Amino acid sequence: MSVLETPEVRIHYTDTGSGPGVPLVLVHGWGGDSAEWLPLIARLPERRVLAVDLRGHGRSSAPPTGYAPADFAGDLAGLLERLDLPPVVAVGHSMGAQAVVALAAGHPAAVAGLVVLDPAYGADEAELLRIPREQRQLLAEGSAWAVRFADGSHVAATPQALRRRHAEVLAAMDPQVLAAAREALYLAPDAIGSRPAAEAALKALTCPVLTVMTSRERASWARRTVKDPRSRVELFEGCGHYLHEERPEQLSRLITDWVGRAACG
Repeated sequence: MSVLETPEVRIHYTDTGSGPGVPLVLVHGWGGDSAEWLPLIARLPERRVLAVDLRGHGRSSAPPTGYAPADFAGDLAGLLERLDLPPVVAVGHSMGAQAVVALAAGHPAAVAGLVVLDPAYGADEAELLRIPREQRQLLAEGSAWAVRFADGSHVAATPQALRRRHAEVLAAMDPQVLAAAREALYLAPDAIGSRPAAEAALKALTCPVLTVMTSRERASWARRTVKDPRSRVELFEGCGHYLHEERPEQLSRLITDWVGRAACG
């Protein structure tokens, strides 16, 4: 692993360092780490790929503040600048989807396109009603609540071995980081977790977006957010939340085809 050192934070990342075409930057979700991208990276041997541990996650350092999507995006932008990369396709899973949307919004020249996987935005009214109560439980119980949540109904289709692995990663997380990051996703004044806020944020982007959902209802909603004709929404029906680990072969083919068709590189 390589390291980006700044006065505020130390970001660990993996860089395959070679390959033609537009580079891919892979951004994990809430309570995850860059290791979860290994199955996908193995299926992209001819493309340069970076996989990042976000601040407070994996091997990266955990400063006392700075866990909003815009903070994660700032770290990513600093890494891209340090490596002097051409515009990238940023791939974000769950919370990572909010991070890459923030990257494209705040640093449009750095991003040729986005791929968002079961994104942590687009919450409907029922979910929005649950989130404040869940946040109180997270603050009271810490990582134990996060582990239970991560093993809930939204991952029912996920293989048990993957669920155990993610539970172990979450259990080792700083609960204050988990709480701060989840607050920023849904409850902060500028959060884009709700459907109206996500729609506004997506329609303001200047790059194409490939969205992969795991439910028909969320895929139908996502299609209503599409502005750029190069954008696309796909459904991985019957798949759990960690689709990049569950169906890496299918996802690698989809990303490769879309990047070419969308003229991202």
